[in-house]
Amino acid sequence: MSNLPSISGKKCIDALCKNGFTVKRQKGSHIVLRRENPFSQVVVPNHKDLDRGTLRAIIRQANLSVTEFIKML
Repeated sequence: MSNLPSISGKKCIDALCKNGFTVKRQKGSHIVLRRENPFSQVVVPNHKDLDRGTLRAIIRQANLSVTEFIKML
């Protein structure tokens, strides 16, 4: 597996939006993104730095590989 970069929640959201996700709602610092086809829903904390484990879980829930996600950054 590739090493994950240290990124902010905003950069993660921008990368997911490039892959067809749209922002559905927000409660506090947590933003819910959804993609209709194929259906996938992800919650991204809008923090300054995301933990690598959290980022890896977001990528897994979005049905992406780490290399695909890094290309979208």
